[in-house]
Amino acid sequence: MMEPKIIQLPKIIDKRGNLSFFENPKQLPFEIARTYWIYDVPGGETRGSHAFKEQQEFIVALSGSFDVVLHDGEKEERFSLNRSNYGLYVPKMYWRRLENFSTNSLALIVSDRGYDANDYIRDFKEFKNLRNGSKIGF
Repeated sequence: MMEPKIIQLPKIIDKRGNLSFFENPKQLPFEIARTYWIYDVPGGETRGSHAFKEQQEFIVALSGSFDVVLHDGEKEERFSLNRSNYGLYVPKMYWRRLENFSTNSLALIVSDRGYDANDYIRDFKEFKNLRNGSKIGF
């Protein structure tokens, strides 16, 4: 199974303003099927709190900062995103939570699949059972 990782994006420095981008397969390990963004998050709020059975994502802080907390069923790891030329690759079957949004932060998320409600795992106990191979109660 693939691991989460920070991916540094190209940065074209220009006195008129910098430019960064991502492409498949140069920076992203998947083709983009959907793009969405999260913004105007009230102080103290958390987004996410789910996992995907199949979907992979790439998350970038286009503006401001926030933390992405990933859980693999056994341990938790925190990634602080605060530069628009770095992003976090999140493979399938990782529980994710976005928190600590700064004022005016903008999270861009691209994924390899269109929206599918059946791909979501919204119960952490169910996620841990599926991730760790236990089929008890399912």
